[in-house]
Amino acid sequence: MHEGPTGAEPGSDVTAEGPAGSERPRVAITYCTQCNWLLRSGWMAQELLSTFRDDLGEVALVPGTGGVFRIEIGGVLLWERVRDGGFPDVKALKQRVRDHLDPGRDLGHIDRS
Repeated sequence: MHEGPTGAEPGSDVTAEGPAGSERPRVAITYCTQCNWLLRSGWMAQELLSTFRDDLGEVALVPGTGGVFRIEIGGVLLWERVRDGGFPDVKALKQRVRDHLDPGRDLGHIDRS
């Protein structure tokens, strides 16, 4: 049976050990199954994992209902569809994740476009 990454606690907001034993945060994308937002959520998860592959412990897709769409990192709400006026574009999402993880990090072309 697969036991998950070192340091992972089921249901916790922090998973897997990063460099020098530091724990890497968990991103949770909660999406509405009634609205068929799984594909959008999966694409956003893929984008985050590609950009922040060494900084994130986990990106989880969490099914919900009632039009919910929110993105949290380590229990901190980064994006909420109603509060923030819709869905984030990939640039805004990556910038918010970067600002939480490492505000001084350059995202290359994302920061210049």
